[in-house]
Amino acid sequence: MPTSKRNNEGAALAYNPKAKMDIEVSEVPFRTTAKGRALMARIYAPKGAGPFPTVLDLHGGAWTRKDRFANEPMDRAVAASGVLVVAIDMTLAGEAPYPSNVQDASYGVRWLKSKAREWRGDPAGVGLIGSSSGGHIAELIAMRPRHPLYNRIPLAGYDDTVAYVATRSPISNPYTRWQQAEKLKNKNLIEASKTYFKPWEAIHEASPQEILDGKEPAVLKPLLIMQGELDDNVLPSEQEKFAKSYRAAGGSCQYELFKGAVHEWTAEPGANSDRAAEMVKAFIARNLAA
Repeated sequence: MPTSKRNNEGAALAYNPKAKMDIEVSEVPFRTTAKGRALMARIYAPKGAGPFPTVLDLHGGAWTRKDRFANEPMDRAVAASGVLVVAIDMTLAGEAPYPSNVQDASYGVRWLKSKAREWRGDPAGVGLIGSSSGGHIAELIAMRPRHPLYNRIPLAGYDDTVAYVATRSPISNPYTRWQQAEKLKNKNLIEASKTYFKPWEAIHEASPQEILDGKEPAVLKPLLIMQGELDDNVLPSEQEKFAKSYRAAGGSCQYELFKGAVHEWTAEPGANSDRAAEMVKAFIARNLAA
């Protein structure tokens, strides 16, 4: 069934997660890093009058790699249901450590609100999609809106508040993820954490789980966590703990375990990837109706 809400002009806007729409894909400059690298934004815009619900996609890659293309299958599937999806590049840890990419994401939310109407998107109620380390960044942005550490890149007239967050295998506890990498002797993930968290103590300051454990004031937006059963990168037990902590703190968290799935299952076509896309669309629909 379509989900109805009101846009800023008062006209009824319906989102049907089962819709099948043509999309147009384009790219525009997003921002330039301190070291001069041009970051790009990839826009997946449904064809039609709009305005369409709008989400910002934050890529994974252990903070050290990947870009706006990382989540393309999911972005295309969600956009084809009538959602404006914009995926951005972010600063990589080798260029600058935490919180540089979180600052990119904070700016990205504000930038998207300022630009959404150009692509027939609704700037009200922007949501986030985040995968792995992108899920970690999405959780931080949502839990700490208007944070002075994250809001360093100026853009007047907009804030970085979001309406909801959908994640796949988010690194909700970076420290226990690092411990798991040490246990498995996964040199790439060990080095990724050490490159990103400088000074090392930042691994605790930037932990969504430790934000909850320490009872830090936090905004708890509706959260979807999709987790692979066979993920040995981010353990299901850690995600279950975070979901339980989130609910105990008063937040709404939908936790879904995907049987037979590893860490990056949505990168490959298949039943689990299809199920994940349908789940994200249904999650968006519920939060538009809220």
